[in-house]
Amino acid sequence: MKITYTLTDESPALATYSFLPIVKAFLSKAGIDVETSDISLSARVLAQFPDRLKPEQRLPDALASLGELVNQAEANLIKTPNISASIPQLKATIKELQEKGYNVPNFPDEPKTQEEQDIKQAYQKVLGSAVNPVLRQGNSDRRCTKAVKEYAKKNPYKVVSFDTNSKSRVAYMGEGDFFANEQAVLITEPTSVKIEFIDENGKIQVLKSALKLEQNEILDATFMDVEKLEEFYEEQINYAKKENILFSLHLKATMMKVSDPVIFGHALQVYFKDLFAEFGDEFQKLGVNPNNGLSELLSKIESSSKKDAILQKYREILATRAPISMVDSQKGITNLHVPSDVIVDASMPAMLKNGARLWDKDGKECDTNACIPDKTYATIYEAVIEDLHKNGTLDPRVLGSVSNVGLMAKKAQEYGSHDKTFIAPSNGVFRIVDERTNSVLLEHKVRVGDIYRANQVKYDAVLNWIDLGIQRADITGSKAIFWLDEKRPSNKIMINLVKARLQECGKDIEILAPKQACLKSLELIRAGKDAISITGNVLRDYLTDLFPILELGTSAKMLSVVPMLKGGAMFETGAGGSAPKQVSQLIEENHLRWDSLGEFLALQASLEFFVQKTGNTKAQILADCLDEAIAKWLDNNKAPSRKVKEDDNRTSHFYLALYFAQALGAQTKDKDLSAFFAPIAQDLNQNESKIHQEFIDAQGVFVDLGGYYKFDDAKAQSVMCPSATFNAILAKIQA
Repeated sequence: MKITYTLTDESPALATYSFLPIVKAFLSKAGIDVETSDISLSARVLAQFPDRLKPEQRLPDALASLGELVNQAEANLIKTPNISASIPQLKATIKELQEKGYNVPNFPDEPKTQEEQDIKQAYQKVLGSAVNPVLRQGNSDRRCTKAVKEYAKKNPYKVVSFDTNSKSRVAYMGEGDFFANEQAVLITEPTSVKIEFIDENGKIQVLKSALKLEQNEILDATFMDVEKLEEFYEEQINYAKKENILFSLHLKATMMKVSDPVIFGHALQVYFKDLFAEFGDEFQKLGVNPNNGLSELLSKIESSSKKDAILQKYREILATRAPISMVDSQKGITNLHVPSDVIVDASMPAMLKNGARLWDKDGKECDTNACIPDKTYATIYEAVIEDLHKNGTLDPRVLGSVSNVGLMAKKAQEYGSHDKTFIAPSNGVFRIVDERTNSVLLEHKVRVGDIYRANQVKYDAVLNWIDLGIQRADITGSKAIFWLDEKRPSNKIMINLVKARLQECGKDIEILAPKQACLKSLELIRAGKDAISITGNVLRDYLTDLFPILELGTSAKMLSVVPMLKGGAMFETGAGGSAPKQVSQLIEENHLRWDSLGEFLALQASLEFFVQKTGNTKAQILADCLDEAIAKWLDNNKAPSRKVKEDDNRTSHFYLALYFAQALGAQTKDKDLSAFFAPIAQDLNQNESKIHQEFIDAQGVFVDLGGYYKFDDAKAQSVMCPSATFNAILAKIQA
């Protein structure tokens, strides 16, 4: 068995240049091979177009290879966060690669030829969350370790008090959304289905065929009524204006790469309706796609003869409509600039942690009307605001912890819907037809532009998820809750499956709708107790940011284990939401504030899994000593600072290596390891001040990484490994 370590993007990728040499050096002493797999955005782009590249430029399709690996029992994968690309991010990557001499094609917004259709299809494999559905061939077990939780209580993040007079709220649609329109069916025997669209003239278009369904699989479908969506946006913009609070929009345009950019585009068109009414023809001529955000619109009008008039109107609208929340007040980047800039599972917890406030154009914190159009999951954030009003500011010094068991395997639910999401080309009917019996399973009458999607959940994935939830409840003794809403048809079917399995296992676990489950969980952690949220795929994603951010101030310090259905395992690290700002700081000041605690925890868990699979006793010693080193690292508060000329990501890696070597040198179970690492620990300890100073001295200057989406390896390695003394000691370990 090998350990496979992914190479990804932005801060996590930069941290890997520093951390991976340490990992390889230490693990080599237990005979453990660590191989890498490049699934960065640029690598995934290049892998799509081998025929256009020179032989030396070609890259294998690493994601496809990993997709095969995770379906094998020997899979042991450490995955760092990667970019889930929006179209603007993809275009920026393409531009950078082209400038570096890679002959990759431009992204065609509106393909006109078969070649352009093929190019766009290839890029669809890269857009959005293309990585996670391939790799997550198991359900999710995500939790805070005891050491991390105790550290957080002793060293709480700076709490922003919640004002009970706050006007901030969460707004969602009352009708016409995905929640309101859902239909679902339990498949009673194996079959295949097709998705059809029938227009008002009776013409049938088959959108997808031969979609295989298994016995006891849950199939659901729904749509977003865009006319009601636009009415909702207008109401919420007006409400924000009336109450003198910010208007903000919170979606997941990365993971929900087909539906959510469209939902985002409607918001842009409603907010700037007068702009589109007056200059719509010009925007069409310029190729402006509102789904790509305000940033692209402003960029494309640079070549327009009507630029000044457009900008004048744009400024008039900003001055008279409700103020928009800002992503970057200094740079004038609004909530509507780029779809991928505001990701709901990161943006909403950040807002709630900040006293339920966001920032206006002047950088001032303001109450906010946070719009999450679809009701399905919006209510969990509504619950937090209600709890804050009722019980006041959360105190991380006393809070318990909410861990999560998430239904994730086999592209479960909405996160597997990309290839089954369609925009209605006209008024008509979407329907799903059983190809074996020709019977209609699900049917929705829609209007032109409505957003339709279908979701699947495999029965074996559901059973594994239920059993994992039961297992975690038994191991911890914590209160467990299934977050399922009987008013949602697919959840109602799932509730029946859960109840049947619980009865079969002789277990009694409470089932609550998401809002009620969230309120109950907040009640528990306020009392210092722990809870386990057993949820579907989207709530898994949202809650594993929400509660860690409320409890710890960050979601990057969680242990995330994915036990694969086929017997392997994946260990996910951290959260990359703030990575772009961190990269900017590194370039400008040579200071990287990325916290690698997630990588440390993943490596320790990966080593324990390695032992479980191979019986390697030296690996067990490494796992135990790394656990000890992490605890010491936390106790000594060696996490990166945000400020230049203070400890950063690289010094944090050095101190983990120091404590790791000390633990290995001091242990008595393996004399060979002790004899080898004791002098290494002594060497590191004696040179601690010198090494630390070398790291600090490297900071405070501009650095060149040779790119953003594709780093120059030599330049990045040099930047991330600036201590000659530390590098020499690492070289001794691997000699």
